[in-house]
Amino acid sequence: MATYLMLGSFTEQGIKNIKDTTERAASFQALAKKSGVEVRDIYWTMGPYDVMVMLEASDEETVNALMLKAGTLGNIRTTMLRAYSAAEMKKVLAKMPD
Repeated sequence: MATYLMLGSFTEQGIKNIKDTTERAASFQALAKKSGVEVRDIYWTMGPYDVMVMLEASDEETVNALMLKAGTLGNIRTTMLRAYSAAEMKKVLAKMPD
């Protein structure tokens, strides 16, 4: 399973209905599970992003489909990052040409 970090910013609709954000997060977790994606953590943040979600998925297409579905609900815009553990990064570095 690959690890992904989702950085999210609330849309006008999302901030207007901010009191529902924890319920929306629970619904997102259920949708992710149904999609075969594991939500490891959800954090609400201060700064340029409003939320950060750590996910694990079998492939990019699966996590991308989930993010597209989340976007259609109109509450959040997302940026996805692929995250690598130290062990995974060592494998990447081992493939670097001399």
